[in-house]
Amino acid sequence: METSTEGGAAAPAGTEPAETTTRAGSVAESAVPAAGATTPGTTPAPVIPAQAPAPAAAPAASRRAPARPTSLSPSRAGDFMQCPLLYRFRVIDRLPEKPSPAATRGTLVHAVLERLFDAPAAERTAPRARSLVPGQWDRLLKNRPELAELFADDEDGSRLAGWLEEAGQLVERWFALEDPTRLEPVEREMFVQTRLESGLTLRGIIDRVDVAPTGEVRIVDYKTGKAPRPEYAEGALFQMKFYALVIWRLKKVVPRRLQLVYLGSGDVVTYDPVIEDLQGVERKLLALWEAIRTATETGDWRPRPTKLCGWCDHQEFCPEFDGTPPPYPLPLALPFGAAGSEEDTQGRMGPQ
Repeated sequence: METSTEGGAAAPAGTEPAETTTRAGSVAESAVPAAGATTPGTTPAPVIPAQAPAPAAAPAASRRAPARPTSLSPSRAGDFMQCPLLYRFRVIDRLPEKPSPAATRGTLVHAVLERLFDAPAAERTAPRARSLVPGQWDRLLKNRPELAELFADDEDGSRLAGWLEEAGQLVERWFALEDPTRLEPVEREMFVQTRLESGLTLRGIIDRVDVAPTGEVRIVDYKTGKAPRPEYAEGALFQMKFYALVIWRLKKVVPRRLQLVYLGSGDVVTYDPVIEDLQGVERKLLALWEAIRTATETGDWRPRPTKLCGWCDHQEFCPEFDGTPPPYPLPLALPFGAAGSEEDTQGRMGPQ
């Protein structure tokens, strides 16, 4: 659940990247397909939780404090590729963003699908899943009281009722795409983290991990939007390949299948990665991280205008909208070749 076009600067329908799309029934639900692609010379093994537990939410004040980037997730990698200035606003300035009904609905649906697997297999029915929606919404409100702002002007409760009904419909549509009575996930909402040889730390949260009796691994991610158009094929699976890379580096197992379940359109997108795919993703991430480090040290975060700008919360700070970014909160490195004493340079350089 790491990334979604429903969060932050949301994408209009059909602008998400895509991959080969298949309809329900194209993938066996009880286990990952038997033919596998694993690291040569290794024995497939079930995925187990990463060494570090998921980090607890920090207090609001510390979330807003400026910070030097220390790791990379699929969401933040996507931010930088979409717009370096957006990355700065979210990671370094930590500017607040208003909750959106679409993003919050996605969070709610994910919570329902996660909790459904607490029930015995025979009780994982569509009516039961729908019945979880109100309770999970109450739980979400308790943990994030600011979400009440979404329906602050909903005097008669009709907008909230309609919104909850939409969430219920998305949950129910999932049953036409997968059969939860035949699934026993090894992990749900699994936090993963690994440190590459380069020193770059990769981290994220995987919606679901299935492991076949043969040891083959399937990574599954739920999307509450619609499946993207084919011309965005490569981008759609970037997040999933990111997770596959982390699993490979952690467990020495190449996941057999990556699966995106699009509840908005009723599509299932699958991809079977090989080692060369993951090596390519790692090279891309290393180049991306080097660009992020350079921007962090120089303060050169340039906006990259796209159609997604219309959904951005930070237009008032963006030069593309005649805004001015807040003062850069981190120490800057001297430009390459600039004159200055060693003491000046050391005083202005951030941690390496």
